[in-house]
Amino acid sequence: MWITIFSLIVLFFSIIIHEVAHGGMAYQLGDPTAKYAGRLSLSPSKHIDPFGTIILPLLLLFFTGGRGPIFGWAKPVPVNPYNFRDQKWGELKVSIAGPGANFLLALIFGLSIRFFNLPPSVFIVFSLIVIYNLVLGLFNLIPIPPLDGSHVLFSLLPEKYNNIKFFLQQNGLLLLILFIFFGLPLVFGAVKIFYSIICGQPLVF
Repeated sequence: MWITIFSLIVLFFSIIIHEVAHGGMAYQLGDPTAKYAGRLSLSPSKHIDPFGTIILPLLLLFFTGGRGPIFGWAKPVPVNPYNFRDQKWGELKVSIAGPGANFLLALIFGLSIRFFNLPPSVFIVFSLIVIYNLVLGLFNLIPIPPLDGSHVLFSLLPEKYNNIKFFLQQNGLLLLILFIFFGLPLVFGAVKIFYSIICGQPLVF
């Protein structure tokens, strides 16, 4: 039971750190919108999305019998790209900052698993942190609106391919639902690979 509880805590704060990283990067680029909205705080009350942060994780917890995988999201951090000093790459930098923060956490705790002889309880906790941050980072890089990967794609896509951008914007919700139902095994497969590379041992789930 304590593993389930800690899984939810790890997921919750990993999501918060993801969103704060977006807002922090925007602030560094000259946009104070997230700061004025109070979203550069790690306080959970500033980031809770009733469905994505509470209802969905609990539903996944229930339907998987507590074994997961469990994921969710927080309220998106408000950003005004017109304030960016870097108008060309600012949106790209802000989009990458969230998944980048998750990957950094996964790397720090994963290398701790790899190079230190951790007690079993600490090993479990660190493994959960690595797993959930890899899931969040990889899932958010999927190039489907409104995920971060779509903003990365749109920042790199030449104007002559705007039809692709418009198609994804118009059908993003449907594509995302389809991906959640049929594409998540690809994300979890990638998580297994990166976990093994970082931690130096296989992940079984």
